[in-house]
Amino acid sequence: MTDPSKVLGFLDLAGLWDPSLAFVMGGAILVSLGAFTLAKKRTTSFLGGAMQMPTSRDIDKRLVTGSLFFGAGWGLAGFCPGPALVSVGTGNPKAVVFVLAMLAGMALFEVLERRPAKLALKG
Repeated sequence: MTDPSKVLGFLDLAGLWDPSLAFVMGGAILVSLGAFTLAKKRTTSFLGGAMQMPTSRDIDKRLVTGSLFFGAGWGLAGFCPGPALVSVGTGNPKAVVFVLAMLAGMALFEVLERRPAKLALKG
């Protein structure tokens, strides 16, 4: 997943589709399934803290918008956050640009997320 050409090849369904990334995703799904099954049975984490599982199952505007931004970034750049950080360590200049843009987007989100709270406090 650190090779953008592999990711873009996986997303290119009309061209020379490369299904190898599907095996990575399948492995991740199996690991997650096992981890969540185990987590549901526990009352404390392995470090002793309280287990905090998500309670909301709603598909709302924020979830859809975030998913669209994630997918667009992944499709345009061929990176998603984790592999991009690994690629920065290898000195990949495209990954550096991606991570800087990702950090700018995260900062913008924080500014926009806090703005309504500030307005509510004034009112």
